[in-house]
Amino acid sequence: MPQIIDQYGRPIERAVLAEPQSAKLARLRLEYATHPSRGLTPQRLAAILEGAEAGELSAQADLFADMEEKDGHILAEMGKRKRALLTLPWDVVPPASASAAEKKLAEEVKEWLAARTDFDDLLFDLMDAAGHAYSCIEIEWARLGRDWYPQRLHHRLPGWFQLDRTTRSELRLRDGSADGAALQPFGWIVHLHKAKSGHIARAGLHRALAWPYLFKNYGVRDLAEFLEIYGLPVRLGKYPAGAAASEKATLLKAVVEIGHNAAGVIPEGMAVELLEAAKGTHEPFVAMFDWCERTESKVILGQVLSAEAKATGLGSGVANLQSEVRDDLKVSDARQVAGTLSRDLIYPWLALNRGLADPSRAPRFVFDTQAPEDLKLYAESLPKLVGIGMQIPTAYAHERLRIPRPQEGEEVLSPPAGAAPAPAGREEQPGRAAAAARMAALSAEAVDPAHPADLVASRMAEEAAPEIEGWLEAIRTLVEEAESLEALRDALLATYGDLPAEDLARVMQAGLAVADLAGRFDVSQESEE
Repeated sequence: MPQIIDQYGRPIERAVLAEPQSAKLARLRLEYATHPSRGLTPQRLAAILEGAEAGELSAQADLFADMEEKDGHILAEMGKRKRALLTLPWDVVPPASASAAEKKLAEEVKEWLAARTDFDDLLFDLMDAAGHAYSCIEIEWARLGRDWYPQRLHHRLPGWFQLDRTTRSELRLRDGSADGAALQPFGWIVHLHKAKSGHIARAGLHRALAWPYLFKNYGVRDLAEFLEIYGLPVRLGKYPAGAAASEKATLLKAVVEIGHNAAGVIPEGMAVELLEAAKGTHEPFVAMFDWCERTESKVILGQVLSAEAKATGLGSGVANLQSEVRDDLKVSDARQVAGTLSRDLIYPWLALNRGLADPSRAPRFVFDTQAPEDLKLYAESLPKLVGIGMQIPTAYAHERLRIPRPQEGEEVLSPPAGAAPAPAGREEQPGRAAAAARMAALSAEAVDPAHPADLVASRMAEEAAPEIEGWLEAIRTLVEEAESLEALRDALLATYGDLPAEDLARVMQAGLAVADLAGRFDVSQESEE
């Protein structure tokens, strides 16, 4: 039997698929989160981040999990970022210059993925790497007949992993050794997400969110303390000289009770003085929260306009426009996740079951991130462009409008009875004769050949036809090369001044001269009559 190699060229044995790698590391499953966010200080946060740079990722991973759990704004914004991919259509495409067998294989993989009920969960779990910089999904393989298939896909906690000591660029399972255990071939889907360049420990969004999270925590605590005493008078207890410690404690208790219960008792000889009520405002705390949450939104979604629009009372249209993930971030996330699925899920399945040995010939998972064009704009523009003689391939229209071509025998929409038929294709005739024929036909519909002015107009149309045909050819070329209507508009404006007009000017000059002579002749005829 030929040797199977993984996506990195390493040989593997089918025996390693019988049991998930983490099943042998019971200590990992017995660990509990350390919740380093409790009592977090700037000094402790700096130490956690520096430890991660040295390869110890567990404390940083636990902190990042706490941040999403305790900060509702981070949780909401990260949820938008993670779920954005769930709204995109996807496909599995064969490699370039694919054979019939490779195309069939791509269709088989697409059907297999579409049938998985946990596929959306997989996409969501992979996007956990946007915050942590990595997300590891362990594959639990099982046999179905003669084939291997991923029975379950387990998202493993980021704290289970560490970096190798030499390069600090390879994720490994924490098994108690210094370097950790290398991840088993075909056993993992490892998504490394680059929010920024650098080592794995520093590439996630949560590194940039940690400091706003810390400052916001301080602000919330201070606001709670402020609200506890806001509006209450300062109570000052006075005890006589030589008072015992127990007497002082009794006075302190009485002072506290007076503040909360508006009543209390104190020993004789002691006094409580009520000073001016505590003053202040919540605005500095709100300003701190606002800065922190604006920063978090910018880091996660690349914009903050939605929050600003809602806060300032601008219309919901502006807020809704910016409430989603910025398009460039969504496209980047989609491409990174698609590459991981192609490498770590599709290829292993085909290598084990279909004997595929070359990862470059494996089908690729792709998201469709292209936004459909404006149907109304195209519906109005395309008939007009076709009407002036432009040749627009139907494939271009289908691609731009994201309208699939009908399959053989598939029912299609048709215009209602009595509607005007679509413009027929232009008959190809070479050169001057074709142009003159079209211009003459248009002129014949609107003029009476018996009148001298109509004869002049008809002759001018015939003479100007080659010049206008040259313009149309130039415009047709621009249409065929344009990627959008906006690009076509810009190209037309840029080309307008360069269109040749010398011959047309000559024809118009001659026509005007003939029209002048015809007018003089008409005047002389009227005089004689």
